[in-house]
Amino acid sequence: MSDRLVHRIAKPAAQYRLYCFPWAGGGAGFYGQWGKIFPSTVEVCSIRLPGRESRYGEPRYEDAATLVKEVTQTLLPEFKEKPFAFFGHSMGAHLGFEIARYLKENHKMEPLHLTVSGTSAPHSELRKANTSHLSRLPDDEFTKKIIEIGGTPKEVSDNKELMKLFIPTLKSDFKLVENYSFEYPASGPVLTCPVTTFDGSEDRPHDMKAWGDLSKGDFSSYVLPGGHFYLFDKDNQKKLAGYLTQIFHVNDAMDIV
Repeated sequence: MSDRLVHRIAKPAAQYRLYCFPWAGGGAGFYGQWGKIFPSTVEVCSIRLPGRESRYGEPRYEDAATLVKEVTQTLLPEFKEKPFAFFGHSMGAHLGFEIARYLKENHKMEPLHLTVSGTSAPHSELRKANTSHLSRLPDDEFTKKIIEIGGTPKEVSDNKELMKLFIPTLKSDFKLVENYSFEYPASGPVLTCPVTTFDGSEDRPHDMKAWGDLSKGDFSSYVLPGGHFYLFDKDNQKKLAGYLTQIFHVNDAMDIV
């Protein structure tokens, strides 16, 4: 199952693994190519969720808890093999956080670093205030909103038949996001690993600072030029790769942002 769940450019000699979680509707191909811009010491593993690409025919999830459990149980043998970190954008940020939390609570292990992008911390008031219900819209209105947000490949958004096929997956992802909630516990931070956030300078406001409340580890935050999908920009990808490489403390790290 893991070969269907993870897309990677294999690096057998890699010392570390970076697991990347997609945004709503995102596949594994985008992150899968990141392996080309990382040194041989880091193997990039892109998570492929049900309902897309080679997993198109599989049932989609509309609740985070079930999805988190599936991904964690499937990848647990890999997590035990070598040190790893997480990167998640938008929906993927919350998914990465929940998997890190699940690992700590159930298996007494954590990623070396949690890096999140393009969304407010799950317990923040700003996230609660901005949570929409796009999944409830009729397909035509939903499609217009999705195209406005961006992130859907042009060859898909310009093709009505392809969009029609893709809408159920997008809606289930948005429903997952809309249904997801996290209440900050009275006991305090739930993680101990360092947390870093990235955001686009032209994206709508996010409460990135609140991500620091979730861990006892160090916290840092960066803003890169661009909108919600700032990470599509090649220069921004290089900057992200530079930072994500350095968190593993490898010798041939690129320049930090």
